[in-house]
Amino acid sequence: MKLLNVLLISIMTACNSGNASKNNAPMNENKIKIVYVYDALCGWCYGFSPVIEQIKENYQDDFEFEIVSGGLKIGDAVGPIGVVAPYIKEGAYKKVEQTCGVKFGDAFINGPLEEGTMIANSEPPAIALSIVKDKMPEKAFEFGSILHKALYVDGMEPEDTASYGGYAEKIGLDSSVFVADMKDPKYRYSAISDFNRAQQLGVTGFPALIAQTSDTAYLISSGYRDYKSISKVLDQIKGL
Repeated sequence: MKLLNVLLISIMTACNSGNASKNNAPMNENKIKIVYVYDALCGWCYGFSPVIEQIKENYQDDFEFEIVSGGLKIGDAVGPIGVVAPYIKEGAYKKVEQTCGVKFGDAFINGPLEEGTMIANSEPPAIALSIVKDKMPEKAFEFGSILHKALYVDGMEPEDTASYGGYAEKIGLDSSVFVADMKDPKYRYSAISDFNRAQQLGVTGFPALIAQTSDTAYLISSGYRDYKSISKVLDQIKGL
């Protein structure tokens, strides 16, 4: 893996990226894993959704993929969106639209965003993603995108636990069972484990992509990047 590490350091320097810390999560030693650290409440992650979908589609035979909830709004950062994230209403969502080509829904803009009272809390959607990662892991990335649309298009309140069941049905899970699972402590523990994992990897901004070998992890990108720029890095890694 020494050659890989040297090349990745070179690539990361060219991309103005940093070095992530070691991670000991088990993985296939013969395949590099691409870890996507995102958050359901991250607007730039919503904008990045089409990019990660294209990456996963085009590189699924070359890399393993894993999605991890980063914990954008946890602990003291939890609170009314108008208080803990006023920048969204002040124009951040428009910049995401202009840069990424996605659209925030009227239900969100004229509802939770305008009212400013929606509680921004990353834990409930992270719990929901943990359930899918456990019960239907092949749908985890798809469900991550569904959660973005639930929040930023449909205007779903993150703490409205009952609403998650309807979105779980979109990937074939039972709505009532899913809502019950949202209250299961083991999935909250899984969500918190994801938050801790993101911190251990040294992630400070979302979305983030990390190339992980069996014993080392390197940051590919932090923040939004378009498909073309990321694919150049992945092509170099794939060519090793």
